[in-house]
Amino acid sequence: MPTVTTNDGVQLHYEERGSGRPLVLLHGWTFSGRFFNRNVDALAADARVITVDLRGHGDSAKPEHGYRVARLARDLFDVLESLDLREATVLGWSLGCPVIWSYYELFGTHRLAQAVFVEQTPRQYIGVDWPWHHAQSFDDAALAAMQAQVAADPAGQDRQQLQTIMLGEPTDAERELFLAEMAKCPPRVRNAVMADHTRHDWRDLLPTLDLPTLVCVARQDRVFDWRGPAWVGEHVPGARTEFFEQSSHALMLDEPDRFNEVVAGFHAETR
Repeated sequence: MPTVTTNDGVQLHYEERGSGRPLVLLHGWTFSGRFFNRNVDALAADARVITVDLRGHGDSAKPEHGYRVARLARDLFDVLESLDLREATVLGWSLGCPVIWSYYELFGTHRLAQAVFVEQTPRQYIGVDWPWHHAQSFDDAALAAMQAQVAADPAGQDRQQLQTIMLGEPTDAERELFLAEMAKCPPRVRNAVMADHTRHDWRDLLPTLDLPTLVCVARQDRVFDWRGPAWVGEHVPGARTEFFEQSSHALMLDEPDRFNEVVAGFHAETR
């Protein structure tokens, strides 16, 4: 399996298909690059599509350290450098979005041409000025309850999450694949990543983002009220927002044809 070795010695698994300007796909919490299985072939018709398994996820290594958003952003830097990717479009779904936001905060637009943010709110915790919180992890007490559930029954949490993220149903083969991929992420990794990720507030950063940006929002997400992810499109300068009316959190699985068309069209604009 192809891998990139990070600056702290961790091997990250990636897969690539197609040729052309790079399109890097970053998955969400507990998932892997295989969750883009309805998208890669279509997107690779006119791009070099690279799916990366974040550290601790999928077929990437599971070290005892490094489960913070900033470290995942450095991992993205190492992938771009190691593969010598230039003028890349980076696409983040869910957790993948703050990985890109952190990358921008640390490294600016180095090697980047565009960004795509898929269904992530800039703040997950509830606040007096923020009502669009995460459905399950919305304050420290709720986070602790989620962590206890993950530690006690990770397989049950996987089944529940798979039911939540899709409005439609996966095929039997997809269900087997997705659950197998989620099982590769150990409970200690899940809980460490969520503990860091869920407490961040990116609202101050987004208005400074200086990249052509596409934001994809699912109207029927069961994880976030759609107005949270839509806030991203409203506050990134010049961003374009596309709404997906028949999708939950994994909108690229619920409406793959439209998702592929929208992303491919956006990616083609920099030629």
